Amino acid sequence: MTEEKHVDEGWKMRARAEKEKFAQSPAPTEPAGEDAEGPEGSGFIQFISTLATQALMALGQVAHPATGQKEMNLPEAKYLIDTIQVLETKTKGNLTPDEAKAMKEVLYNLQMAFVAISKKNAPK
Repeated sequence: MTEEKHVDEGWKMRARAEKEKFAQSPAPTEPAGEDAEGPEGSGFIQFISTLATQALMALGQVAHPATGQKEMNLPEAKYLIDTIQVLETKTKGNLTPDEAKAMKEVLYNLQMAFVAISKKNAPK
């Protein structure tokens, strides 16, 4: 028995039309005194927050948004925490006081959570 496949070619036309419409629309303007991410420095803090959220997911503290499940992956959590620590070292002296404070707090909290969870899940 031969299986007949139906391919919807209409999506290509819709995508092309949306692309053309987007290309014709004027570029968005930025609010006065702020960059695209918001107040000065918030883009970097958001980046660190994203890494921290991923670390919390790897620590099993936050559910994965796609699956809704909490899954622990300690090697991944350690990698993400180490990445934030490298960023702290490499950006030292180049951050605003708020960025430096946020980085230090996030890093400390993640490190303490990692130690606590590692101890709790250590083989007995």
